[in-house]
Amino acid sequence: MRALNMFVDDLYNDQKILKDKVVPREVIDSGKSLRDQMRGFSPPQGVWCHISGIDLIRHSDGEFYVLEDNLRCPSGVSYVLENREIMKRSLAKVFGGMTVTPVEEYPERLLEMMIDCAPSKVQNPLAVVLTPGIYNSAYFEHTFLAQQMGVELVQGSDLVVENDHVYMRTTRGLRRVDVIYRRIDDDFLDPECFRPDSTLGVPGIMRAYHAGNVTIANAPGAGVADDKAVYAFVPEVIRYYLSEDPILNNVPTYLCDDPEQRQYVLEHIHELVVKPTGESGGYGIVIGPHSSKSELAECAEQIKAHPRKFVAQPMLNLSTVPTMFDGVMKPRHVDLRSFVLSGKEVYVMPGGLTRVALREGSMVVNSSQGGGSKDTWVLKPPKNSSGKTMGQSQAQSQSQSGSGSQTQSQSTGPVGGNA
Repeated sequence: MRALNMFVDDLYNDQKILKDKVVPREVIDSGKSLRDQMRGFSPPQGVWCHISGIDLIRHSDGEFYVLEDNLRCPSGVSYVLENREIMKRSLAKVFGGMTVTPVEEYPERLLEMMIDCAPSKVQNPLAVVLTPGIYNSAYFEHTFLAQQMGVELVQGSDLVVENDHVYMRTTRGLRRVDVIYRRIDDDFLDPECFRPDSTLGVPGIMRAYHAGNVTIANAPGAGVADDKAVYAFVPEVIRYYLSEDPILNNVPTYLCDDPEQRQYVLEHIHELVVKPTGESGGYGIVIGPHSSKSELAECAEQIKAHPRKFVAQPMLNLSTVPTMFDGVMKPRHVDLRSFVLSGKEVYVMPGGLTRVALREGSMVVNSSQGGGSKDTWVLKPPKNSSGKTMGQSQAQSQSQSGSGSQTQSQSTGPVGGNA
């Protein structure tokens, strides 16, 4: 996350990485995520991506791969906390004999990170969660996090900007707001700055932001780093800014905007996974081996017509976990979304959201596509009789949401693909 934050800050300022041709300029300029409104700006602490959801998979070669870096409004952490609560209630005896690292401190760490990134001149920062409203699919999470942090959940109509400061309407008058955890996409955040027809955002909030009077998390414009075409260059980004090799591998990615790579994709489309570069939530993905000839032909035409909008990756063998359906244990493909907070310090939740493709054979684990979830355990290292740590281990556990019930442990299956 340090490298990605440095990358975004560089893109909106000196663009050294483009001048040094580590990342092709056309990849950035041809995308839709770079916001001209953010050029020349740096947020407090230099943090653009305060809350991140990093999707990981385990391939049949036993290695973990980074599947995606979700840097705009990653969701799912509320299910992590709820899954753990359900597990503790239903398997209390199991928890009693295990040293499972708690995840319950996440809301506290989230609020702490937000306060750390408040404008420096504010003594007692006031933070809120900004939601699009009850019709948003993640509204439960918005309310849950606000309640857990003990802050107000607000909609755009609850906020007003005066003299480049943001205020919350209350029964006792206006109250100044210093930090906003926004769950509204950039396009709808401020009709004065982005889409003028937006009724979800707050007119003038970007003026307050640029004046340094409020912190917005994640920072507007941070999505430029989770463009799926940019993903292909993340290992080089890490090496460029940190002079380090990435610990985890990326999935090999073909850019359809590149003529040579596009030709390869079109010739091997039946064995690749094609993804839209600007979509999220599993929308628009075409899995070659699982698609009909007509679906592949339509996808190929889309690639030819709009090559910048697509990337392609080889099929990877997602690991599986046993999952109970009507009393029968069956394997289902999974990935793991880990949550990372970036403020003065970087915090990685000691757990995460194991997302499950509930449909047999499916590789699409997204909850918006009918996926379920399981609790994930990180076990504390055991100690010997003298109280010294003996080693580290991890375990993956099992509360499952969606259809089905509960399962035990994680296994790696040979069947697979990429989601």
